[in-house]
Amino acid sequence: MYINRSIYALFAALSMSLMVSACAQEKPPASPVKASKAAVKPGALLDSIVLGMGCFWGAEKRMSEVPGVVEVESGYANGEVEGSYEAVLKQENSLRRGQSAKRNHAEVVKVSFDPTQTSLEKILIKFWESHDPTQGDRQGNDVGSNYRSAIYTHSDAQAGVARQTQATYQQALTQAGRGKITTEIAPLKTYYSAEDYHQDYLVKNPDGYCGLGGTGVKYPGSGSTASAPAPRLDGKALAFDRQLVVFEAEHCDFCKLFKADVLDHWKSEVPIVSTLNTNAPSGWTLEKTLFATPTIVLFEKGKEVSRYTGYNGEKPRFWQWLGFQLLTPAQQKIAFEQGTEMAFSGSNLDEKRPGTFVDPITGAALFRSDTKFESGTGWPSFFNPQPGSITLHEDISHGMKRVEVRSSSSGIHLGHVFDDGPPPTYKRYCINGNVLKFVPDAKP
Repeated sequence: MYINRSIYALFAALSMSLMVSACAQEKPPASPVKASKAAVKPGALLDSIVLGMGCFWGAEKRMSEVPGVVEVESGYANGEVEGSYEAVLKQENSLRRGQSAKRNHAEVVKVSFDPTQTSLEKILIKFWESHDPTQGDRQGNDVGSNYRSAIYTHSDAQAGVARQTQATYQQALTQAGRGKITTEIAPLKTYYSAEDYHQDYLVKNPDGYCGLGGTGVKYPGSGSTASAPAPRLDGKALAFDRQLVVFEAEHCDFCKLFKADVLDHWKSEVPIVSTLNTNAPSGWTLEKTLFATPTIVLFEKGKEVSRYTGYNGEKPRFWQWLGFQLLTPAQQKIAFEQGTEMAFSGSNLDEKRPGTFVDPITGAALFRSDTKFESGTGWPSFFNPQPGSITLHEDISHGMKRVEVRSSSSGIHLGHVFDDGPPPTYKRYCINGNVLKFVPDAKP
């Protein structure tokens, strides 16, 4: 939301990185956003245009990808207030409270390009395809007049190209069932360069998720760079009671990282599916528009109940999010607060069938039943874990020195290990039964 992004950017001015922003983050390019001046042909006269695409962090990167673009600068344009980030935030709050009638600036990027290497039409094609120009005063979760879609021109010729490309793209949007373009096309009246910490922002602050990059509707013609929309998931083919959906995007390295870290090893009992389509499965509903990928959404009875946006290798944080959706409050206290169930009160204490005790969130194997023994302590006890299934940590809480046992797959607290177990290991893995899920062996 607007407030979250505002707080983030204000703190970023001091620390450059504090929390994940609602503004769509993307993996930084290999080189700086601003192209090298050496790319300009000798004697070439540069041209420029000012574009509003919502948050200027993602817009800066996207427009820099166009061959022939020499520089992309974040800024503020066509408002009636001071040209600073603090002034823009203050004015937007004043407008919301009805305390001002002054027009606010739009967050924009000034795109400087070499006309001998690219055309204004190609730049505007990238503009139309890289955001949703039908949303009015918003882009994704960023809401406010400062996030309006806009093209600010310096000549009648530029305005003509802007309106011509708008009409062409509107036809494509209409054929795809999308709404009316709300983009403001007007002469550039005022422009202020944004603060230094906003320049090349995604290079400086790679926070681990990728911007969605538009409607997915192609601009008609050979200059199109957008991909055709992926097919929508069929809600009837999914698990209606509880289903996870991973919303991905093409060319999103963080989506690939999530797949390698999590999806490729999925054993949780909750079914999961991935899609490149940004809509909810047919017949199902999302609580709000997606604005970045990967976004993992948990649906229950066809409705979104929770979502996890962004991934940069923090597996324990992801599993904790899912754990809070799947575990009971009592289980959460054990798993995430190092709690302990009362002796003889937990589940699985008397479970003796052949099978495997698994992590209740990830489904990863922890202990086999043939390593379980009766310790008389009131907690399920094992003399050997599955290889690689647990990690050990020093625990000096409650005035004692113990060795804590955690699940290596999710990081949740399981219990403690002691040196008074039976052979051959002489270890006693004293585990809270309420954070174990038992999976019996299949009958032959």
